[in-house]
Amino acid sequence: MTVTLPPDYRPSDDEPFMNERQREYFRQKLLKWRQELLREAEETLEHLQEGGLQEPDLADRASAEMDRALELRTRDRARKLIAKIDAAIQRVEDGTYGYCEETHEPISLKRLEARPIATLSIEAQERHERMERTHRTD
Repeated sequence: MTVTLPPDYRPSDDEPFMNERQREYFRQKLLKWRQELLREAEETLEHLQEGGLQEPDLADRASAEMDRALELRTRDRARKLIAKIDAAIQRVEDGTYGYCEETHEPISLKRLEARPIATLSIEAQERHERMERTHRTD
């Protein structure tokens, strides 16, 4: 069953949580985000392929290498983010999207709007971060 969303649709607390419209809204949001990351990765790849020129100046060469390393780190973070987006899309499809993995309670729409890949409610995320800080080995 295909759900068509009006262009100005935004999920609201006035409707049932994770109804078909909300699921479709977040699915489309995740797909757009994923497509944007893939497009940026493709642009980076093209840029790195053209950047084969050797800089004659040592400082320029070092600067170009630093830029290249930064781009590669950024792409690696994007690759990991795409995996999280894919997992979120899978949760939309299997009906578990929008529910906290720890408490199984709904994650607020505001949190999902800000971080569509969220798997924990704000409260569960804060608990998780407190535990990380107290058990961190410095």
